[in-house]
Amino acid sequence: MNTGAQQTLVICGHGMVAQRLLEKLVAQPHQPFSRIVVFNGEASPAYNRIQLSALLAGDAKESSLVLKQSDWFRQHNIEIHQGDPVTAINRIDKTVTTTSGLVQEYDRLVIATGSRSASLGIQGEEMAGVVGFRDLRDTRKLINISQRHRRAVVIGGGFLGLEAAEGLRSRGMSVTVLHRSSHLLNRQLDPTGGALLEDALTARGLTIRTRTSPVALLGRDSIRAVQLDDETLISTDLVVIAAGISPNAQLARDAGLDCDRAIRVDTRLRTSDPTIYAIGECCQISDQTFGLVEPGYQQAEVLAQVLCDANSDAAFEPSVIPTRLKISGIPIFSCGQTQPDGDTESVVWQDYETNRYCRLLIRNQRLTGAVLFGETTDGLWYSERIQQADDISPIRAHLAFGKHYCDAA
Repeated sequence: MNTGAQQTLVICGHGMVAQRLLEKLVAQPHQPFSRIVVFNGEASPAYNRIQLSALLAGDAKESSLVLKQSDWFRQHNIEIHQGDPVTAINRIDKTVTTTSGLVQEYDRLVIATGSRSASLGIQGEEMAGVVGFRDLRDTRKLINISQRHRRAVVIGGGFLGLEAAEGLRSRGMSVTVLHRSSHLLNRQLDPTGGALLEDALTARGLTIRTRTSPVALLGRDSIRAVQLDDETLISTDLVVIAAGISPNAQLARDAGLDCDRAIRVDTRLRTSDPTIYAIGECCQISDQTFGLVEPGYQQAEVLAQVLCDANSDAAFEPSVIPTRLKISGIPIFSCGQTQPDGDTESVVWQDYETNRYCRLLIRNQRLTGAVLFGETTDGLWYSERIQQADDISPIRAHLAFGKHYCDAA
């Protein structure tokens, strides 16, 4: 292995989390790497995936999604290989091989391969007109199809599915959303919040079908219809699959690294090979995987310290991450527990005139969960109460009305 400032760091993947890692690395006071080499599976430089929905809806341009211009990478002596993903890791020789056949040695290796749309496991997923909604290439396909066709079915009523549905609707398509759970955003909202969201989206022109699953995608070469579990057929020109994600861990599996649903790492983001690390949606700590960008950013900050300082005590500890969303202009916030159980009490506030809703879950005079719909100003304050687990007894009567009321109390 090289020593001192002669080490080479290789990063597999160049999404938002990998880019954040690069920014944190170059900001470290001690820099042990003479070379940082990044292999990007996409042909485009790292971009803001969160803005893909705005791009689909026509509210953003591709150029506005780019995270850093090429000058930034040259300035920091970072080599980027676009559209040339790593296909194999040789842990004995400490090399990676890419699609183009390039072989690159490494001293430290970071796997940041992200995730992909989960397969439905049903007939017809391979047909033309069946698209995921995970990256820029998917978004370009959706825009292209929306310009030529008028009917779409979105499978999945989570955040990505609803963003795709709204984007396609704004481009003039007739969109039906299929969701197998009882209400939309079932991981972020309780049934009341989900029903309010369904009413709002239906009023905007979407067709929502909950408690519904597809059993087959029908067509010869291109998608023509979706068959539902009640034998209903929905004619369509486009199907968007947004029913969860699967971590991209095959590269690590093939290299013999310890994997479960994703690549197993410890709190220092180290895999079963002490020279290889993993961060973002492709990694797993204990039994927890990560589908949001915020924990990935936290991991990037920890890993930058670990890579640049062997004596660093930095460690990533999974925490309660609040979810702040905006669907078709409707603000939504949730944190912690979203469904009541036998040990919780609920404080509920609802304004039927303005469709604002708040549900707070309390256990032993501690706030354990918050669901907000239509008004989310106090969301982060509720999140602090959940994470700090402070006694809310003195402010309980005012809790549903937010921080200012509680401060006054």
